[in-house]
Amino acid sequence: MRGLITICSFLIIGVLTAYYIGFGFGEKQEPKAVDKELEGLNEKYVLRFSHVVAENTPKGLAASMFAQLVREKTEGWVEVQVFPNASLYEAQGEFGGLMRNEVHIIAPAFSEVTVLDPKWLVLDLPYVFQDEQMIENAFNGKVGSLLFESVEEYGLHGIAYWDNSFKQFTNNVRPVTRPEDIEGLSVRVMPSEALIETYQVLGANPLLFPFNEVYDVLSAGIVDGTENTLSNIYSKGFYQQQKYLTLSNHNYLGYAVFMNKEFWDTLPTDYQNSIMEAMKEVTLWLREHTKSINEEMLERIEKSGQIEIHYQTEDEKNSWKQAFKPIYEKYSGVIGEELMKEIQRLQNNH
Repeated sequence: MRGLITICSFLIIGVLTAYYIGFGFGEKQEPKAVDKELEGLNEKYVLRFSHVVAENTPKGLAASMFAQLVREKTEGWVEVQVFPNASLYEAQGEFGGLMRNEVHIIAPAFSEVTVLDPKWLVLDLPYVFQDEQMIENAFNGKVGSLLFESVEEYGLHGIAYWDNSFKQFTNNVRPVTRPEDIEGLSVRVMPSEALIETYQVLGANPLLFPFNEVYDVLSAGIVDGTENTLSNIYSKGFYQQQKYLTLSNHNYLGYAVFMNKEFWDTLPTDYQNSIMEAMKEVTLWLREHTKSINEEMLERIEKSGQIEIHYQTEDEKNSWKQAFKPIYEKYSGVIGEELMKEIQRLQNNH
């Protein structure tokens, strides 16, 4: 009997000890805090960045620099793999790839975004920007905010506006100084209604071809001319297939850097901050160096002696602006009153 009592006593003591240890009567236990910003920081993320231009262009250089900075700022925990020259997708294919999360970052030209969202046509209106300062004011201000808000419904998260430069006109038929000189020419343009209308209003024949087919269609004589920045005209060898270059600055070619919104939201906050820090540094660097890159490309084109260059005068520019007034009238309603008013305010204050 005494043995049974002893055994029962040990059992009771054991149960009480386990209860004490498990629930901690002797010390109040505070709930452990969970730092959401640190979740996932021990997991490596690989981001695929697709773009369609050469690596030695402003966008190509910026993409490479961005990848390097992200690696440094995250100590290698975020790796950005860059795929240039449309090695993964042509320009319009990038949007589907991003939405399917097959790539995580794209940097399409503004004109490519207009296919998805017509409000972006505002950036393709001829002579909408007077100079680089006005462009910076637009993208750092309300215009930039409104445009990024507009594409959120498509699952895009805008993280930067990247500069390239103003576009120039090249062709293989005749010098172009006045609007009437373009009549009858076939011209390769990007898939933007405003760009198509820009040439149609002058009696030209705008044609759509992917960027990486432009050299071939120029060399084969399928189109007479095209419009692009000096960096692209040089790096892609377009100047070797054209006889005449008009320095007109009639449109601006820039890029919107997008990430997949759902993927962006899965990234730890610390990594998001590092990515945005890297993007800010690259964007500022690009803004400072784009002009010098395009000036260098113009110098190389001039030295080649392969193309006749015309510098548009102020008088000529005014005649072009007059010819393009119908485009503003046609697309103001599509773009929307808020954006058009903001653009007009910038133009008036500049």
